Amino acid sequence: MGTSPDRRPRRDHAPGGAPEPARQHTGGRPHRPTARGGGDQPVPREPGRGHRRGRTNTPARPATGRRRRVDPATGRSPTAAPGGGTELDGADDQPERPTRRRVVLAALVVAAAASATVLVTGLPGGPTRPGPADAERPLSAAEADRVAALRVTDLRDVRAGVRVTVGTGPDRTDLLGWVDWARPLVYLDVGGPGAGADRGLVQATASALLVRPDATALPTPARPPLVPPQDRWRLREPVSGYGLDAVRDLLLGLGADRVDPAGRDGRWLRRESVAGVPVDVLRAPLATPTGDWPTLWLDQDARLHRLTGRLPDGTAVAVDLVRADRPATHPVDALGGRPGQPRPLTDEEADRLARLPARLRATGVAAVSVAAPLGPSVNLAGVGTLSWATSSASLTVTDEDTGRRTRREVRTGVVSHPDDPAPQAPGDEVDRLLSATLRAGVHPPGGPATRIREDQVADRAVDVVEVPGGLRWWFDRTGLPHRVELRTGRGVWLRLDLSPGPAAAS
Repeated sequence: MGTSPDRRPRRDHAPGGAPEPARQHTGGRPHRPTARGGGDQPVPREPGRGHRRGRTNTPARPATGRRRRVDPATGRSPTAAPGGGTELDGADDQPERPTRRRVVLAALVVAAAASATVLVTGLPGGPTRPGPADAERPLSAAEADRVAALRVTDLRDVRAGVRVTVGTGPDRTDLLGWVDWARPLVYLDVGGPGAGADRGLVQATASALLVRPDATALPTPARPPLVPPQDRWRLREPVSGYGLDAVRDLLLGLGADRVDPAGRDGRWLRRESVAGVPVDVLRAPLATPTGDWPTLWLDQDARLHRLTGRLPDGTAVAVDLVRADRPATHPVDALGGRPGQPRPLTDEEADRLARLPARLRATGVAAVSVAAPLGPSVNLAGVGTLSWATSSASLTVTDEDTGRRTRREVRTGVVSHPDDPAPQAPGDEVDRLLSATLRAGVHPPGGPATRIREDQVADRAVDVVEVPGGLRWWFDRTGLPHRVELRTGRGVWLRLDLSPGPAAAS
């Protein structure tokens, strides 16, 4: 039987039971599908959107401040669909939560940006923005205390290597060596284009400066020999505030046995690093001879690493202290030799000293030689004989600066200079040294004696014993002396070497 078109059954579902979406076209743009037959059916993902349409049984609420989409066919918002469903255009959905991948990517971007900033800032010439902490300012209380403790810290460290530059250009003098604040002693090699007659070695205490000129030395200074040569040392005329004397005073003045008064007059300049050690660069007054406020490179432990400024005469000076270079220094004999470890005499040593007169008279005579740096223009050397049996001595003395020779004779405590017929009492230190050596053949040295150290003379082991009056005797193990020294008012030791025995009479 035929079926009328009006009675033909409607096809409401696509095969499989799913609602067939209605297809409407307006101006070539496909109409979005709506859910039919109830709100429990899932709404397919809209092409081009990154979210999922929600399930709903109620009309969607319009988002505040946002315009609903309008159906071009009806001119109204497509809120309700046949069958009670609601079409959503996505404008009312909550923002999508960030996924774990997006969070990780965002964190990596931030870290990369921070690393790039640090790298660029740390590169040489990279952008830096100095803040208030980088600007010159007055010293803080802690910085002023470090400046005040600087000299005590040096003394506690005992010694350090030094590099000194005095002057500039063709007048520059370079000095390399060590400063020992505990002794105190400065030991330097002098070079540079402006060294002149000072080229060579220098040893100096607070009261005396000895030079050993060497015109053949290389222009560039080198580390001095740890054991210095003992010959050709000359006493230097002091010139206050100038040249080697000013350098000596500056270096020794960097050590003290007490903290200086703390002052707040200085300035903090900047931060730097010296040989890998962080330091503060300061300009501050210092209790050592300088022509102005020096600039100091000072670390957190109040150790000085560098100093620049001017000597009292206005000459520019730069000092670098090499804290790791600190070997034990060896003063020359004219400055007292090695300090040793002084102690009282043992009973055996005291007995040997008491028997000295008898020992000398039994020996009879000795050949002698003298080295006497009496002054900058009086450097004497002499040879002769000495007899304890007759209490007499005779020497020929040469002035090493002028070459002039004179004779000195001692008879029973009276010294005569044949070039000057008038006999006289002991005058200079050479006469005092000869007289004291002869008197020991009659009376042993009096007063408390101190053993200074063990030493060597002429390849013989000796004990150096100091007695009152500034005399030192160098005894071998039998009690026979091989050297006698006398300290002068300048702090320099004159030396009388003895070769006892019958050979001295020939």
